[in-house]
Amino acid sequence: MTDLSQLQAGLLSRIEAAQDIAALEAVRVEALGKSGSISEMLKGLGKMSPDERREQGPKINGLRDAVATAIADKKAALEAAELDAKLAAERVDLTLPPSPERRGRVHPTMQVMDEMIAVFADMGFALAEGPDIEDDFHNFTALNFPPKHPAREMHDTFWLREDQTGERKLLRTHTSPVQVRVMRQGNEKLPAWIANGQEPPIRVIVPGRVYRSDSDATHTPMFHQLEGLVIDRNIHMGHLKWTLDAFTRRFFETDAVVTRFRPHHFPFTEPSCEMDVQCDRSGGSVKIGQGSDWLEILGGGMVHPNVLRNCGLDPDEWQGFAFGLGVDRLGMLKYGMPDLRDMFGSDVRWLEHWGFSAFQAPNPATGLS
Repeated sequence: MTDLSQLQAGLLSRIEAAQDIAALEAVRVEALGKSGSISEMLKGLGKMSPDERREQGPKINGLRDAVATAIADKKAALEAAELDAKLAAERVDLTLPPSPERRGRVHPTMQVMDEMIAVFADMGFALAEGPDIEDDFHNFTALNFPPKHPAREMHDTFWLREDQTGERKLLRTHTSPVQVRVMRQGNEKLPAWIANGQEPPIRVIVPGRVYRSDSDATHTPMFHQLEGLVIDRNIHMGHLKWTLDAFTRRFFETDAVVTRFRPHHFPFTEPSCEMDVQCDRSGGSVKIGQGSDWLEILGGGMVHPNVLRNCGLDPDEWQGFAFGLGVDRLGMLKYGMPDLRDMFGSDVRWLEHWGFSAFQAPNPATGLS
């Protein structure tokens, strides 16, 4: 029988001298592995006489326990030293400046409106703006709305209280009043901040907020529109169709857009139409440029002769077309946002998800970020 005290001293010395986990593992295998020296001793206990086994058993088991404990302690020490070295090498330098923090996002409505403006600007359209609070003449009468038209009723329009003259102002129900103001530039004095009022030829777009008494997943009491107006000689529906087809392909960033025009009725245009885009509604989303479904996205038509007359223009000399698009709804369609009301919910988490970075690379289709 090997001298157990000498074997234990040698193994403990080697364990203490191990410089890394690999060296320690070599000692463990040599002593406690399947064919290790201590393991072989334990196997030999069965061949001993009862008296020898009674004497040697406790000693060999004690040797095994001592070596196993020393290996566990050394392994813990080596792992702690390795962790300390790693922490020292990877510590954070608090003297370095922090990574830049994103402090805001561009709201999807503003992003979509900028994209639309950029597309029409490339077509030569100027920008016009007007007041949110309008009078009956600019919002309804000049646009050929009959006196008893349903849009004048309270269930569609937000009317204000009568002023000192007995007139009731309203929150504009569309951006078309600005078209009236632009065409009437020669007949009335406009505020200086109304842009691009002019005599024909006219080619303007009018983005802005509008208000209607309506609220569901695709309607909100306040939303955004962008309308367009072209007044010139010899204008016809073909010009309107080309303009809207070109805009749709550019806005949705695909030449695969298929459109169709259906007859419709608007008081301020004649003939009037609505434009649909071909789409695929399967899978819980709407995909433009594929499928066999149709989705209405805008309305338009030739400016009604009565509107031209109300704005001081001779319909026998001047013709034009007008169209209107819902900015928020086009944004929902392009970027897959499910509920229009979420755009005005003031939920920072929603904005973090759907918002746009003000510093991202420009979009090659629109030139915007």
